[in-house]
Amino acid sequence: MTVDQVLNIGRESLMVVLLVAAPCLGISMAVGFLISIFQATTQIHDQTLSFVPKILAVVVGLFLFGGWMLRTLTAFTQRIIERLPGLT
Repeated sequence: MTVDQVLNIGRESLMVVLLVAAPCLGISMAVGFLISIFQATTQIHDQTLSFVPKILAVVVGLFLFGGWMLRTLTAFTQRIIERLPGLT
């Protein structure tokens, strides 16, 4: 296994991780931003007000994007397994 192969696998792994995590992180950031605006305008600073909606939004995001995430991870795993004979 050469250094170039290791770097390519590492780069591809990081890209897959970023792609798979992006929907849930984006949803969580958007909900957190909206809740912070709501808290700033109403001056209600309750801890559960920020966590519960974010958790629910991430769960909804997992339901919406879960199939795509699974297909992306499965395709990446298949590509890695197909490369195994050539990595010796």
